[in-house]
Amino acid sequence: MTDKYAKPLNCLDRYAVVGNPISHSKSPLIHAAFAKQTNQDISYERILAPLDGFEATVKDLIAKGYKGINVTVPFKFEAYKLATHHSQSSHNAGAANTLWFEAKDIVADNTDGVGLVRDIEHNLNLLMSGKRVLLLGAGGAAQGVLHPILEKNPSLLVIANRTLDKALEMVKKIERLQNHHPTALSASTFEDLTGHEFDLVINATSTGLTDTALAIPNTIFAKGCLAYDMMYGRVTPLMKQAQENGAQVADGLGMLVEQAAEAFYLWRGVRPETHSVIQQMRSLA
Repeated sequence: MTDKYAKPLNCLDRYAVVGNPISHSKSPLIHAAFAKQTNQDISYERILAPLDGFEATVKDLIAKGYKGINVTVPFKFEAYKLATHHSQSSHNAGAANTLWFEAKDIVADNTDGVGLVRDIEHNLNLLMSGKRVLLLGAGGAAQGVLHPILEKNPSLLVIANRTLDKALEMVKKIERLQNHHPTALSASTFEDLTGHEFDLVINATSTGLTDTALAIPNTIFAKGCLAYDMMYGRVTPLMKQAQENGAQVADGLGMLVEQAAEAFYLWRGVRPETHSVIQQMRSLA
């Protein structure tokens, strides 16, 4: 008797990560590990989209029957605009890193913040509640993780940026949405951080890519501080500075795996175990 739900041979559910550049992405390895672990019948690949061709690339993938995609730089804002339905997390960030396709709809989510928080709290064992947190940067990466950090109720969150305007804009947006949030929230330039100490420092700038040191004082790292750089696969200038000043450090590999696990769950309804996959990716670095 034939199973009416059985798929033809070679008819896998297809997913991909879309970006520019994309050849460095570990996402296919991560999702292959998740699929093997959870017995999900999928394929997952890297797709390079032209800088002016993200929408056309997505529509082509939909026409070919792809079920969903992850989105990486520089297309997260375009992904949000292209979607017809948005999760609260993507709406908060104004950006999307996960899309899936339902009939004629494109549904958007942003799993970056969930991935960051899960890595810091569950893998690195630092609970954010009551902590003094410094978020470096005010671009898309920072906006993607801002709300999930606030949901953990740190006592203080300072958003610091090279120029003050963008950091102030993020603070004002939060204040409009959440008038009585228990977290003390403020904006700063890097130079104005002198005299302040933090329990958790998160680098959401792209300086790790270019090995550029941030103009932040050595005194920001409180005793027992964790300095977390979203960049992965290298010791960044922030991590070096933090180590030299007695802080613990972590790169963003755990965040990468955790945000991918959340996307996998949204697509497949199965939540993979992440610790072994983080270790596997670490061994390949």
